[in-house]
Amino acid sequence: MESTGMGLSFETPIQELNRKLERLKTIGRPETEEQIRDLRQEIASTTANIYDNLTPWQIVQVARHKDRPQTHDYLHLVFDEFVQLHGDKLFGDDSALRTGFAKLEQFKVMVIGHQKGRTTKERTACYFGCAHPEGYRKALSKMKLAAKFNVPIICFIDTPGAYPGVGAEERGQSLAIAENMFEMSRLRVPIICIVIGEGGSGGALGIGVGDRVGMLQFAYYSVISPEGCAGILWKSHEYAERAAAALKFTSPDLLKFGIIDEVIQEPLGGAHRDHHQTASRVKMFLLKSLRELQKLSGDELLDQRYDKFRRMGVFLDHAS
Repeated sequence: MESTGMGLSFETPIQELNRKLERLKTIGRPETEEQIRDLRQEIASTTANIYDNLTPWQIVQVARHKDRPQTHDYLHLVFDEFVQLHGDKLFGDDSALRTGFAKLEQFKVMVIGHQKGRTTKERTACYFGCAHPEGYRKALSKMKLAAKFNVPIICFIDTPGAYPGVGAEERGQSLAIAENMFEMSRLRVPIICIVIGEGGSGGALGIGVGDRVGMLQFAYYSVISPEGCAGILWKSHEYAERAAAALKFTSPDLLKFGIIDEVIQEPLGGAHRDHHQTASRVKMFLLKSLRELQKLSGDELLDQRYDKFRRMGVFLDHAS
C-alpha cells in the first residue's frame, strides 16, 4: 500500500511537487521525460529533508497517520500464518487488542497487538485502539498459554492509551494493566515488543514489558499524550506542541535513555508511504531478536529482563 501523505500540513511542498509531476505525466511527450526524472529526484530530496527535520509534534502527526500500517497489516505482511484467539473468559472479547498464534518462518509465536481500525465503523468497534480491562486480561491469558507451550511472544504497541471510560474503571482497568506488567516480567519465554505508532501511557505498558523493545522511527512512546500533558500543565490543548517537545518521547530520545533497544528505520516519507518495505524491516528485527533470545534459558531471560528495566531512569544518592 502506498500513500501520498495527504493531510499532513508540513508536507505541503511535497504535495505541490507531486501535483506538478502528475501534470507532466498527462502531457505524455518525449521531451518531458527528463523533466519527470528531475522532478522525481526533487521530490525524494524534499521528502528526505522534511522528514530528517521533523519536530516532536510533527512526529506525533505521522504516528497517527490514517494510512500508517496497523497490527492487522503486519499480520498479513510479516507472518506466514495467523490463527486468532478471542475472549478473556470473564467478560468479553475486546476488539482493541488482537491475539493469536502465528508462524514467522521457522518460529511459532504468539502475537498480541493493538488494533485501531481505519474506517469510522472499524475505529468505533476497536475503540480507536484503546483497550478495556477485558482486552488486557485476554492478552495475559494468551501470553500464559504461549508460555505453557514455550512459544515466544510478539507485541505490537499502537494506542493513545487505555480506554478511560467509567465502565473500564469499574471493571479494574489499572489493576489489569498492573497485573499484565507483573506477569510479563515473570514469563519464561522470549518477549519482543515493537511500538508501531502511538505508545500511550499504561495502555502501551500493558503489553510493553519485553526482552527486546523496538520502535519505528516516527512512532512515539510516552507516559501521556501531548494533549493530555498540555491540559494538565497549561490547562489548554493549545500547548500540545510545546508539551511534545518537553516529553522527549521520540525514538532517538528513547534510544539514548535506554527505554528502547533499537530504532527500526521507516521508508522515505514514513511507514504510511510503503507498508511492504516497513513490514520487511519489522520482520528483520523480529527474526534477529528471536534468534538471539532463543539461545537463552528461562532463568537467563528473567535475569536479563529484570536488569533491563532496573537500569532505566537516573537515581540520585542524596546521602553522598
